[in-house]
Amino acid sequence: MRFLFVCVLSGLCGTTNAFVPSVRSAASLHGRDSLQTQAEKVSRRWSNLNDVEDDLFDPLRDRLSNMNATIVAPEATETDVVDNTLLNLVVDSDREPHPLGWKRRLTQALSGRKAGRQLDKLILSTSIPSMINLAVVPLVNSVDTFWVGRMGSALALAGQAAANQAFFTIFFLVNYLPTITAPLVASAVGSGNQDEARARVCESLFLCNVLGLMGTLSLTLFPQWGLSMVLQDGAPAMEYAVPYLRLRALSMMPALWSSSGFAAYRGLLNTVTPLKVSLATNLVNLVLDPLFIFRTPLGFVGAALATAISETCSGIVYLRLLMKRQLASIKLLLRPPSMKALMPLLQGGASMLGRQLALNVGFISAARRAQSMDPSGVSAAAYGIVMQMYSVGIVVHVAMQGTAAALVPSTLAREGKDAARKVADRVMIWGSIVGVLLGLTQYLALPFLVPLFSTLPEVQEAVKVPALLAALLHVINGAVFAGEGTMLGLGSYRDLMLLTAGSVGALVGCLSSPLGARLDGILLSMMVFCGTQGIAVVTHYLKFGPLAVRRQSKRTLMPKL
Repeated sequence: MRFLFVCVLSGLCGTTNAFVPSVRSAASLHGRDSLQTQAEKVSRRWSNLNDVEDDLFDPLRDRLSNMNATIVAPEATETDVVDNTLLNLVVDSDREPHPLGWKRRLTQALSGRKAGRQLDKLILSTSIPSMINLAVVPLVNSVDTFWVGRMGSALALAGQAAANQAFFTIFFLVNYLPTITAPLVASAVGSGNQDEARARVCESLFLCNVLGLMGTLSLTLFPQWGLSMVLQDGAPAMEYAVPYLRLRALSMMPALWSSSGFAAYRGLLNTVTPLKVSLATNLVNLVLDPLFIFRTPLGFVGAALATAISETCSGIVYLRLLMKRQLASIKLLLRPPSMKALMPLLQGGASMLGRQLALNVGFISAARRAQSMDPSGVSAAAYGIVMQMYSVGIVVHVAMQGTAAALVPSTLAREGKDAARKVADRVMIWGSIVGVLLGLTQYLALPFLVPLFSTLPEVQEAVKVPALLAALLHVINGAVFAGEGTMLGLGSYRDLMLLTAGSVGALVGCLSSPLGARLDGILLSMMVFCGTQGIAVVTHYLKFGPLAVRRQSKRTLMPKL
């Protein structure tokens, strides 16, 4: 008869020698019961070791978690005597490692040991330049809002907010392509395949050109169609929003070039170069804003033209940089990619498009509610200001999301699941810390920020409570965006779409209730959305995702007769 016993052992090193005598003594015993008893003792020692919280045992736990061992005993004699010289130790690498509980993983993620500090350095060196880079655009847009607010017209602010919402609704429907490109480039670079990285970038840019041109033409030629998603027919803000949107739409394609270029550099774990590009090109916007608004007949619409020129400069610079890094070429940009090559983008793209559609439904519903509250435009102007302040913090969360989307797949390709799981855990902790800091910063800055965006007392008063609720949203969003970034990096697009659709359903339900009739109620509805999404994303990560640690059945630790 052949016995199969499963027990978790470490490599044959000095740290684990305490376990080896137990196994050897089991081999030297006669009889099935004695061998089973010894194996059960080894199993109990392993269980006791996992209950010890002293960091002294962490290296041993890591070794035991990364290796499973199977003890194979050959056929025994008629009296079931086992020959200890024939006992073999066979490593079974396909079996799931012994799990660490969430408390233990949290302790490891908060660890200040050398390995943790090195991981922190990698995360921060990737995310901080990305945060600054992404924050430049909403900060510059805040300058647009500042100058328009100096004109003393609530309807002008409402029209600007409606036009920006319509533009970004179409933009983000296409921008899912760069979102997918970053982890694909990171995975290709992590495996040392430069040609594949170049192909993924060019495929994304080709599709961005086609879809971006369609978006530009639709918003330029038919701006009322885009604005009808946000404004009701005959809304007073429509006459302000139409000319603003026409000029703003001219930058659709260049903005997608910039987004694709930034995603490619993020996949290379280089966020310093995009920061330099963003600072230089947005300086153009800062200079042109007051000139076009106050020195030309364009008025507040001049802010849209200044933004379009700035984003066009940024897109051209990114194209040149990608060609210089040999991540793009004119030949590949002009050649339609094959269907086989597009499948990774399209497969993930369908789910990401569905996710973005769900998000658009939620945010358009919120904006439409705010725009229809009063004909004076005060509520709409206040909502636009709150969203402008909120967006500055959101891009910091997006930077953490992008960090996870780049680091997790690249680590997975180089070092395997265990290392990728540690990176994801650490990014989740940092995302939560960043969320708390953002919420506190916005709360403390509100008395100084609110008067900057409007000279109208009624608008300033309407902003106060919603802006406070928006600050609380940042605390919730910390873990949400980090978890979403991990899902993006691991290609869990379909699951992310389904989770987002469920959360948006909760948002729309709240907006359809009496909550949607008040400006603070809209922000409370968004809080329900973010909270639901946070619970869903964290649960997926810990229990069901590719990096979830599934518990072994206890039967695998018992002998098979």
